[in-house]
Amino acid sequence: MIASLLNKRILVLTHSAGFVHDYLPTAQMTIQEIGNKSGEFDALVYSNCSRVDWGSLKDFEAVLFATTGELPMSDSDKKSFMDSIRSGVGFVGVHNATDTFYKLPRYGKMIGGYFSGHPWSQEIVARVEDQDHPSTEHLSKSFRVKEEVYTFRDWSRSRTHVLVSLDNSSVDLSKGNRPDKDYALCWCHKFGKGRVFYTGFGHFPELWSEEWFRTHLLGGILWAMKVK
Repeated sequence: MIASLLNKRILVLTHSAGFVHDYLPTAQMTIQEIGNKSGEFDALVYSNCSRVDWGSLKDFEAVLFATTGELPMSDSDKKSFMDSIRSGVGFVGVHNATDTFYKLPRYGKMIGGYFSGHPWSQEIVARVEDQDHPSTEHLSKSFRVKEEVYTFRDWSRSRTHVLVSLDNSSVDLSKGNRPDKDYALCWCHKFGKGRVFYTGFGHFPELWSEEWFRTHLLGGILWAMKVK
């Protein structure tokens, strides 16, 4: 954890109760860097959820999860967390945040869906569906990127706003697992008074040094914080 220096704060949790991604140390440093460099926020980073005071989330503008598995939190802490988002604290989910809290349906509803596979780990073409969002306004209409593409269950674009999706022509579509062949990569929506932003990008550590991704993440964080 680092001390708060700026007015706005984001709590970053990288607890891995399931698969441990090797990008996490890079992500921790990068989120702190983009907050300090932009002058917009200060990031307090935790790798263990037991060290978080879940009752104090009202003191943060947003919470960011890069987590896996059933996080070892008490029922009261889970309630405090979920209530804080519904009450107006922003939520940012990165990549494996959808691979979290399968036994907490409220979380799945909040984030938008659950991980159900990663059939493509390769260079893909991403299609930007909304170029007016702070997280995508710097991106071209389509771009190539190497990524481990997640697919999702309990997800529907009717319940969220898709920002970026997979260009299906760039992959072997027979490997997919959604009958509707709708594979979103990034989305946003409201949850109560809170704003929720999720990006499926981030699996490979080298992506975190790319300026487009850092700008993408910064824009998503600021949107969730209601700064933009």
